Amino acid sequence: MTQIAPPPRQAPPAAEGATRRKTDGSSVRTLVSPLALASTRGRTLYWIVFSGVVLAFVLAFLFPVYWMASGAMKSPDELVQTPPTLVPKSWSLTAYTDAWDLMQLPTHLWNTVVQAAGAWILQLVFCTAAAYALSKLRPAFGKIILGGILATLMVPAQALLVPKYLTIADLPLIHTSLLNDPLGIWLPAVANAFNLYLLKRFFDQIPRDVLEAAEIDGAGKLRTLWSILLPMSRPVLGVVSIFALVAVWQDFLWPLMVFSDTDKQPISVALVQLSQNIPLSVLIAAMVIASIPMVLMFLVFQRHIIAGISAGSTKG
Repeated sequence: MTQIAPPPRQAPPAAEGATRRKTDGSSVRTLVSPLALASTRGRTLYWIVFSGVVLAFVLAFLFPVYWMASGAMKSPDELVQTPPTLVPKSWSLTAYTDAWDLMQLPTHLWNTVVQAAGAWILQLVFCTAAAYALSKLRPAFGKIILGGILATLMVPAQALLVPKYLTIADLPLIHTSLLNDPLGIWLPAVANAFNLYLLKRFFDQIPRDVLEAAEIDGAGKLRTLWSILLPMSRPVLGVVSIFALVAVWQDFLWPLMVFSDTDKQPISVALVQLSQNIPLSVLIAAMVIASIPMVLMFLVFQRHIIAGISAGSTKG
């Protein structure tokens, strides 16, 4: 009988071999090899190193906050003693209540809220309108205007203090003074080239087809901005809002020049102006109270910060 030879064995396809290599993890590059993590000793060492690094970063960021909050609960003598105590010998909130009353924190916090809220609203309105015009309406000499706006980012902020002060001290054309007026904070804050550019770059990524579909449905320019672009721009608007609020809240030099009236000064200026003959623990307590609104704002809007990292990418 004639025997029929079996067919030659074929090698697996390249795609199948690559899939097999990906499946067993041999082609995946990691900081620690899967073979090392497979052993009990490797996993234990990995988690010890990982936990140590995370703990070091947590201590580096949170320990100064703890030191400030607990320092306000110490007595003045304990606060300046050497070596310092890590935990207060006796916990007391007296410094916080004294700071609230002696330094008139409610008044200055309200002044700061008014100044920050006005600057935030005006920035959203005017920067969004300007970014929409430069990105989608494409006016004449738009690139030259944008270049001039971005050129202001190259000028140090300190170099603009004197021109801004002279401008608000005697406003051109109407010849009125904005000193000791919240408008002295609001109007210069509107001219924020960075936020305008951030909004424009986001609008540039929105497909033109979306706007054309709105035009076919009969929507005008303002209707398109209000009903189409703004709902799509929530991530970048959140980032711009945070930048605007933090910039006004932590600013010191410009409010110091604008507000000579102590009762109208924001919290950043009042902490310095009213710190004379104030115990150190009371001053630290006032700083803790002044930082609470910004911490709460970050905790509430942190997802907008993360979403704003990819604000320039839009699905087609």
